Amino acid sequence: MRISFASPSLPKTGAIVVGVKDGKELTPAATEIDKRTGGAIKRALASGRFTGAKGQSLEIVAPAGIGNSRILLVGLGKGLDELAQQALGGRVFARMNSVGESAATVLVDDGADDLPAAGAQIAYGARLKSYRYDKYRTKEDTSKKPTLRTLAIRVDSFAKARRAFASLDKVADGVFFTRDLVSAPPNDLYPETFAAEVKKLTDLGVKVEVLGEKQMQRLGMGALLGVGQGSIRESRLVVMRWNGAARNKKPVAFVGKGVTFDTGGISLKPAQGMEEMKWDMGGAGTVSGLMKAVAGRKAKANVIGVIGLVENMPGGNAQRPGDIVKSMSGQTIEVINTDAEGRLVLADALWYTQDRFKPQFMVDLATLTGAMIIALGHEHAGLFSNDDDLSAKLHEAGEATGEKVWRFPLADAYDKMLTSPAADMKNIGGRPAGSITAAQFLQRFVNKTPWAHLDIAGVAWSNKEADTVPKGGTGYGVRLLDRLVRDNYED
Repeated sequence: MRISFASPSLPKTGAIVVGVKDGKELTPAATEIDKRTGGAIKRALASGRFTGAKGQSLEIVAPAGIGNSRILLVGLGKGLDELAQQALGGRVFARMNSVGESAATVLVDDGADDLPAAGAQIAYGARLKSYRYDKYRTKEDTSKKPTLRTLAIRVDSFAKARRAFASLDKVADGVFFTRDLVSAPPNDLYPETFAAEVKKLTDLGVKVEVLGEKQMQRLGMGALLGVGQGSIRESRLVVMRWNGAARNKKPVAFVGKGVTFDTGGISLKPAQGMEEMKWDMGGAGTVSGLMKAVAGRKAKANVIGVIGLVENMPGGNAQRPGDIVKSMSGQTIEVINTDAEGRLVLADALWYTQDRFKPQFMVDLATLTGAMIIALGHEHAGLFSNDDDLSAKLHEAGEATGEKVWRFPLADAYDKMLTSPAADMKNIGGRPAGSITAAQFLQRFVNKTPWAHLDIAGVAWSNKEADTVPKGGTGYGVRLLDRLVRDNYED
């Protein structure tokens, strides 16, 4: 789909999208179209339940007096904020495809304080909604394929809107990269091929290093390597660096769990639903998408992305319950459950990141615990942190992007649940407070670095569509973390 920006004018063909405010108040564009169509809009408003409330829509097909195929009236309420503007764009895209339109024009002349910015956000929402994962389809019913080829945003100061969208478009590229990774089947996406996909970010100026098993062995990453030892696929640690600020400015760092498939290992998961464990690399997917976003829009910040890539399989050399591994930090871990593997991967990745880069802060992301889905469902990610300021900034970024977080406690009482009789700690603390004890485990590997852990188990994948998010891989976290960097850490 091609998205363009131009000054306000009525198109001669295709669909027209125009706003109506609360109480059936016509915008200037709607008023003009109503005149040209002999009062078609006012007649439609008089005969239906459409009032102009936010989220409402009403369609007029083949209106007389103009050459357009249809008019889509969209409710602006008393005005739309950024998220509502994006949602409107997503709904417009979905509706145009559902009726087979190939071209649509959105007239933006009311309903927001900053109309060029609103136009950019509408286009952004449409772009986010346009994502499809059809790489493996060899045939598809034509009626199910998208038809919308061009979307025009017509607004005053359209050059300003175009510039704003250009940056958002790069964030969408990052979101799509994450969705592609999360959606990929595990026979095609495993540590080696995941690392190869990330290597392509060098085209954007990202410096990418890939550490193999021998290098990780020399570094003492026994926790990460233990997880992957049952698989024929070798584990990897990938380091991404975007240097967009002064060399002497400390970087910000993001760390992702990348279990490309999680059988549970010897602590085997139930067969039902196991196919979904292809997205247990969602945290690494988000970090990779974030790096594409910040590099694409040339963020004026130094950003580090580190992802630990492993496959957790029950092979003949697989890690056993009862094994004790030594992490890069020197701390030993008794493995009670091999299905609590993500924290072992992150333990070494976090230690490596804080030790090598001395960042301003670290945020890790992981589809870590099923308990998080029980606690928060699919609406928020769980947030755990040792730093109130970082937590507040993440919360603000979540509210601004719609990728919301909810903070949970950390305390010594939870930490004691990890006590092991045979090693420095166990990798699980039992069923109670499972998400919290997992975060307590991770906190042991961050030293005094400001740190936040996002448990994204409930939000990395969705079984239903939303206005700007498809079924399947959501790309959760790219917009959240890009906003965190953009609002707080750029020069």
